[in-house]
Amino acid sequence: MLRGGNGGPNYGPEHVRAAATALAEAGVQSRVLIDCSHDNSGKSHLKQPDVVDDVARQVAGGSPHVLGAMIESNLVGGRQKFEPGITTTPLAYGQSITDACVDMPTTEKMLEGLAHAKRATRQAKVAE
Repeated sequence: MLRGGNGGPNYGPEHVRAAATALAEAGVQSRVLIDCSHDNSGKSHLKQPDVVDDVARQVAGGSPHVLGAMIESNLVGGRQKFEPGITTTPLAYGQSITDACVDMPTTEKMLEGLAHAKRATRQAKVAE
């Protein structure tokens, strides 16, 4: 899985291709799961749609290396602070207490973009 790291994001086509090549050389499954959160989004849930857009362009472009995308998602966007034994206010239903997440409408748009990219790939194969 590509999550990004100290060197910055690693979801771009050059990173995906390099990871797939290294996996193939190791003799294992060479398709990669791309984490749209964590360091690939600069730890901002608001940037996850940008990562998904890039992944969708790779899929639509016919990249055989993308296995899928992982999205940090919940009913309500963002995150809420929770400290066991300290937090006394009620928690908001459907909002993360760990990583900040995109909300459901944003998730829907992101998934629609990925589905559209995959459909474009399938249609291109049929046209060949």
